[in-house]
Amino acid sequence: MRNPLAVFFACLSCFISLVLPTLAQDIDPYERAIVAATERVAPSLVRIETLGGLDKVGAVLIGTGPTTGMAVGKNGLIISSAFNFAQKPAQILVYLNDGSRHPAKLIATDHNQKLVLLKIETTTELPVPEAAPMKEVKVGQTVIALGRAFDADKPNLSAGIVSAVGRIWGKAVQTDAKISPNNYGGPLIDLQGRVVGILTPLSPQAAGDDAGVEWYDSGIGFAVPLTAINRVLPRLEKGEDLYSGLLGISLKKGDVYVEPATLGAIATNSPASKAEWKVGDTIIKINDIPIARQNQLKHAMGPLFAGDTVHVTLKRGSGIIESDVPLVSKITAYQHPFLGIIPAREPEGQKSSGLGLHGIYPNSPAAKAGLRLSDRIIGAGDKLIADRADLQEHLHTLAPNQELVLKIQRDGKTETVTLKLAKLPEALAPDLPPRDVFPGPTEGEKPATGLVTIKIPEVKNECVVFVPETYQANMPHGLVIWLPAPGMVKDADLEKTWKELAVTHGLLVVMPKSADPTKWEKSELEFITKAANDVIGKYNIDRARIATIGQDGGGNMAWLLAFQQRDLVRGVAAINALVPTGTKPPATDPLRRLYVLQASPVKGPAAIKFNELTKTLRELFYPVLAIDLGEAPRGLNEAEFGQLARWVDSLDAL
Repeated sequence: MRNPLAVFFACLSCFISLVLPTLAQDIDPYERAIVAATERVAPSLVRIETLGGLDKVGAVLIGTGPTTGMAVGKNGLIISSAFNFAQKPAQILVYLNDGSRHPAKLIATDHNQKLVLLKIETTTELPVPEAAPMKEVKVGQTVIALGRAFDADKPNLSAGIVSAVGRIWGKAVQTDAKISPNNYGGPLIDLQGRVVGILTPLSPQAAGDDAGVEWYDSGIGFAVPLTAINRVLPRLEKGEDLYSGLLGISLKKGDVYVEPATLGAIATNSPASKAEWKVGDTIIKINDIPIARQNQLKHAMGPLFAGDTVHVTLKRGSGIIESDVPLVSKITAYQHPFLGIIPAREPEGQKSSGLGLHGIYPNSPAAKAGLRLSDRIIGAGDKLIADRADLQEHLHTLAPNQELVLKIQRDGKTETVTLKLAKLPEALAPDLPPRDVFPGPTEGEKPATGLVTIKIPEVKNECVVFVPETYQANMPHGLVIWLPAPGMVKDADLEKTWKELAVTHGLLVVMPKSADPTKWEKSELEFITKAANDVIGKYNIDRARIATIGQDGGGNMAWLLAFQQRDLVRGVAAINALVPTGTKPPATDPLRRLYVLQASPVKGPAAIKFNELTKTLRELFYPVLAIDLGEAPRGLNEAEFGQLARWVDSLDAL
């Protein structure tokens, strides 16, 4: 007797085979357009397999499966995402639409747009798709993300819309189509079968090999316009690696969406320096593109490459200056100068003129010049000094070993002191005298203290902040963004570890928590930033003394936060944590100083990579204070936590 269920499925299969051809004729026009567009581009798609190299970049496994590329030249040229090759594979194999397999060579890398150009040897001309003109790409139009990673004979696809253009500082189209590492390197196409761009992970802040990959399959994906790729294709074909074009400037700090593009610092021997630009000049045009705000300058510069020449119009006072400036790929690392003082912290509304001193580093330029704690700095060079920000702004224009003339008030008289600046120290600040206690606000005005819960709207992560009972709303306090190892996040431990240190050093400690108690995700950096800014908005926080401190997996997040949030973080301390693979420390910034504390083994097998990281950071002129944890990773003891708090307390030193 035949199985009734088997008979049913046999009949159902017969029905489907008879009905589907009829249904295909009645397919929705929208779906028919998707099918037709995909079929038009499919012959240009290739499947890429890599052999050898690293197992992962950052926390993302790669090299374990096929990825995607697209033909851009009939002579065997193929474009793909640089992420697919971040593991530096020993061998690259390309499978064409006809099923043939070819070894490929990586010809060049576009580090600005995160793409690579491959070349295969073939006697068959590759079909090159048509590029969609960017002026015809509109927000809201349907687009299709294609890959050839799962089935060698047909592409995988995901439909969505264009959700934004000119993203990642003018370099990319954004889409909500589902994107994954498997279709990085594949095209984003329109309904006419024209290629809008090539899919690749990108980030507006980070620049590492895996920057932006955390957004895959999240409704946030990016594609570099094919028209932009075609413009630089001849340079890539010649084997020229491409890099972002740099002017060698830092803009004055402020809201990038509000403030004008006014120069705050100019790197030595940079294009801007050679063009004789000056601090205080304001960029008002780039290649005839009007620049009214800092973000517009970032958008204008984003798509440009080292080797390009830009026509820049600046405003200096009431005059206009024009320059043709060749962009470069690297700027000489900036080394911050050091005077050797810790400024006095005075209550709002009770401050005297000039800058008072709370501490002086032994053997520093300030100490050698005879400065006293009773002195007040009222001038530096030809600049009047009213507070710490004024003096720091002047120091940004100087370098170690340069002379500085200070005007000081001493015993009711005005005197001048000349000294030679040093480089930033890598030692702890001296033991400081107790800070003065000033009358605080009335009890009714006092904000919440103790363990305070913070809730960020539309975020499921939890967060608490410890505010000492001694908090004074009229005094600036330091802020620690504390990221302990996943699984070690307890509110009671936060208070136990930091209570006494917070009182002694005038600190608040915010502890954001990962959604998954076993690990952090890079996408949670935005939540950590919002949590810190929430505290800054509710309490009196000294922006010069904000540090992120993390242990193990939390330490990895601390590195990323410090490198990406340059306007927020002034110190990063990592306990048994390396910079995530694929993430490169950014160049030092004259206007955004960053101190580093690394607590790790310095001897034995575990120390090798930590010592290499310390060497790299010092070569970039980051000041690195090292805490030796012995020969094996471990947590900090009470004395070492004390050193950590002293280090945070001295981040405002000049």
